[in-house]
Amino acid sequence: MSTIVILTGAGISAESGLETFRADTGLWAKHRVEDVATPEGFSRDPALVTGFYNERRRLAAAARPNAAHRALARLEAEYDGEVLVVTQNVDDLHERGGTQNLIHMHGGLNTALCAACDHRWPAPAKMHAGDACPACSAPAARPDIVWFGEMPYQMDRIFDVLGRAHIFAAIGSSGNVYPAAGFVAEAARAGAHTLEINLEPSSVGAQFDEALLGPATQTVPAWVDSILRGA
Repeated sequence: MSTIVILTGAGISAESGLETFRADTGLWAKHRVEDVATPEGFSRDPALVTGFYNERRRLAAAARPNAAHRALARLEAEYDGEVLVVTQNVDDLHERGGTQNLIHMHGGLNTALCAACDHRWPAPAKMHAGDACPACSAPAARPDIVWFGEMPYQMDRIFDVLGRAHIFAAIGSSGNVYPAAGFVAEAARAGAHTLEINLEPSSVGAQFDEALLGPATQTVPAWVDSILRGA
C-alpha cells in the first residue's frame, strides 16, 4: 500500500481569512512572537497570552474550510492507500473540511492543557489566566499550543510514516520552522517523491523534486485530481 504524507502550514488557511504569524497586519502584527508564542512570554504575562489565543480561537471559529482543505479530505477518502496530513496549523479547518487521519504537531486552539498534570480538555471560548484544571484542580491551565522552544506533538509517529512515504507534499509552509522544515529531507531519504505547493518557493524549496506555485485553492484541488487519476 502506498503512502502519501502531506505537511500543511499557514498558507493553506490564509485563503480562509486566517493570517500567518509573518503577516504585516492583523493580530500577529500587534505582538512580538517572543511575547505570545514562547513559554517565557506566558510566564511573564499569562493574561496577555491567554487573551491572544482567545482572539485566535474566535477568528478560527468564524473561518470556513476552503477548497484546498476539502480537496485533501477527498484525497484521503478516495485514494487507494494511506494519506496522513500533518499540520503546523492550530485551527480546525482540516477537521471541518473532512480530513480524519490528521496530526496537529503544534497543538490546537480548541483544547486547553494543564501545565501541572498534562490533562487536556475542550477549551472554552474564553480562557482566563489561572483557570483550574478539571482533573487536578491546579490553577495551571494554558493554551494547548506548542510554542517556540517546545517539542512538537507525535514526532515519533510522524517520522515513522515519513520513513515509508512514497509521496511527500508540503502545502503553504514557509520552510522556516523546524523540525517541520526538515521533513522533506527525511522523506527524500526514504525514496519519496517530494512536492512543494506554495505561493512562492519556501526557504527549503530547492530540496523538493517538484513545485506547484499558486493559490492553494487552485493548486491543491488540481494536484489531488492528478493523483486520483493516477497521472
